[in-house]
Amino acid sequence: MVIGRRKKPTIELNEQAHTIVEVHVEPIELYKILKIENLVGGGGEAKVVISEGQVLLNGLIETRKRKKVYHDDEVEYLGQVMKVKFVG
Repeated sequence: MVIGRRKKPTIELNEQAHTIVEVHVEPIELYKILKIENLVGGGGEAKVVISEGQVLLNGLIETRKRKKVYHDDEVEYLGQVMKVKFVG
């Protein structure tokens, strides 16, 4: 079962590039977004970087590994901004 996929970066009017992450399940847990984007080696690593406060959700530090992420939420990690899009 596919829960998400990555799309090419797009540019917003504010000139900040971000990546669109299409998900087929809503809500999706925060650590899974990092796994879909291959920004971490696995789920365990994703949970560690989240608990250490290295991940932002909608501009705020998020330390809950299983925090639910919804359509149009923005996740940022290592300077990369990802916008979550739900496709049913």
